[in-house]
Amino acid sequence: MRTALYSGSFDPITNGHLDVLRQALGVADRVVVAIGIHPGKPPLFSFEERVAMIEAVAHATFGAEAAGRVSVASFDGLVVEAARRHGATLLLRGLRDGTDLDYEMQMAGMNATLAPDVQTVFLPASPGVRHITATLVRQIAAMGGDVTAFVPTGVAERLAAKRR
Repeated sequence: MRTALYSGSFDPITNGHLDVLRQALGVADRVVVAIGIHPGKPPLFSFEERVAMIEAVAHATFGAEAAGRVSVASFDGLVVEAARRHGATLLLRGLRDGTDLDYEMQMAGMNATLAPDVQTVFLPASPGVRHITATLVRQIAAMGGDVTAFVPTGVAERLAAKRR
């Protein structure tokens, strides 16, 4: 069984994240969505809220069988250590543009040195979601903007509730 780890803040999960997750399910038997916990960077949504959103959206988007191949975990150290803890041999990274590629190539090189047994796989974002970032989604939502083109319906509702 091939296990992949897909790490990020997922604060909140966006249509771009879902695009990468869809691709991830095509290359791995099991995907661990690893939510990075950084004490110096307080999230908008709690870990529990993000888990609930990811699980609900995966089920609604991919169906029960595929969603059953997705699990959610937290990590607060090195991503390669999180991969090892979960038995993952693949680190999945979504790429939106050349800027992402430059940064991710550096990370892949460092991770390969730290954990030669864990391979980084780049998944290109589909054209329709390349512009989406969770940071911009949070900013638009905080200013009362419509984020429904960028996130699943349930996530948009949760963002609106946070604003209220």
